[in-house]
Amino acid sequence: VIPVVAFVGDAEFKTPMPERVLQSWEVVKFVRRHAWQIMSRDQLQLCVGRLETARLAVTGETDLEHIRNVERWHGRRG
Repeated sequence: VIPVVAFVGDAEFKTPMPERVLQSWEVVKFVRRHAWQIMSRDQLQLCVGRLETARLAVTGETDLEHIRNVERWHGRRG
């Protein structure tokens, strides 16, 4: 698993793009460059299961908390 962040739509990163932070149109090229790194179906299912049990509820409050965490980590921009 290679962690990446992909910005979609008209999202704009306010500072130089860190490594593995991509625009949506760069994702396919990134995946193709790393296609040789294949995991078994069992490994994939294990990863998906871990992500599903650890993820937060999809709510407006979760979105706001994410924004607050990003602002705390990177400093408020704008």
